[in-house]
Amino acid sequence: MARPMTETILGIETSCDETAAAVVIGGRDIRSNIIATQIDLHAEFGGVVPEIAGRAHEQHITATVAAALDEARVSAAEIDAVAATVGPGLIGSLLVGVSAAKALALVWDVPFIGVNHLEAHFEAALLEDPTLDPPLLIILVSGGHTMLVAMDATRRFQLLGRTLDDAAGEAFDKVARYLELDFPGGPVIDRLAKSGDPTAVKFPRPMLRDGLDFSFSGVKTSVINHVRANPDYDVNDIAASFQAAVVDVLVTKARRAADQIGANGICLAGGVAANSALRAAVTEAGAADGRRVLLPRLDLCTDNAAMVAASGWWRLRSSGPDKLDAGADPRLKVNFVDDLGL
Repeated sequence: MARPMTETILGIETSCDETAAAVVIGGRDIRSNIIATQIDLHAEFGGVVPEIAGRAHEQHITATVAAALDEARVSAAEIDAVAATVGPGLIGSLLVGVSAAKALALVWDVPFIGVNHLEAHFEAALLEDPTLDPPLLIILVSGGHTMLVAMDATRRFQLLGRTLDDAAGEAFDKVARYLELDFPGGPVIDRLAKSGDPTAVKFPRPMLRDGLDFSFSGVKTSVINHVRANPDYDVNDIAASFQAAVVDVLVTKARRAADQIGANGICLAGGVAANSALRAAVTEAGAADGRRVLLPRLDLCTDNAAMVAASGWWRLRSSGPDKLDAGADPRLKVNFVDDLGL
């Protein structure tokens, strides 16, 4: 490329139902983080419709990128690289963002960087506080993934535990759908739980004492069975009791994993990282165990482009740009290592 590697990155995120663009300088300094949400488009269907998501990305991508540049007060000439999520995600949605990023990189004669969506989430908490020394334990909790991941100083990742069935966010959405609550279900359950009794129903804590993997389909089924057997249920109590069960399992296993790797800190990541009960419980656990806890601000929990730009900055520094013929991969995996030697 004609330009030297420098630090101002435009990030683009279109892996699912958020059209997002952001400008980040030096891998840390967020100058803009624009998110065009599609929640209203998918609400009537109770979930994301891939075809609708793809069309909405096409409609909003140009304006979203322009808004990100405008808010950051940078011109096209000041952008040094363009990063975009290349997977995992919905293929139609991914292609919109990847195509836009490649076109801009070509026109502006700057590097293109393909970013793994999950690795970008790993980066999100550190955007606000890069001072914590690894090893770190990352709790990635979203609608599609639930993982416990160790990260070292060179940004290598080791998978310690994962869900064997429903992701935590998926379980939240399915329970909310059964209770006929609004979409997305996670924020609604979180809100209702604040007025409920988390001890009202003792829902099971699946696999609580078994290793570091998760299973949330059982607690989801328990909620459904309880509601069927108790038609006069209090929805606030159900929400609070279900949420307490999920949070209990997540935090218990996170503490176990952090002890196992000798983590200096714990980072929350993913959409469910916005859950108020989870944030409070992880913070309390960190204080009890003498570990720092990094909680991303709410706009960095859900899908966003600031985390993509930050991850792209690190990738550009470590391995250089990607070719413009690089494609999108809806099933892209994280390149986990078997052992970090922690």
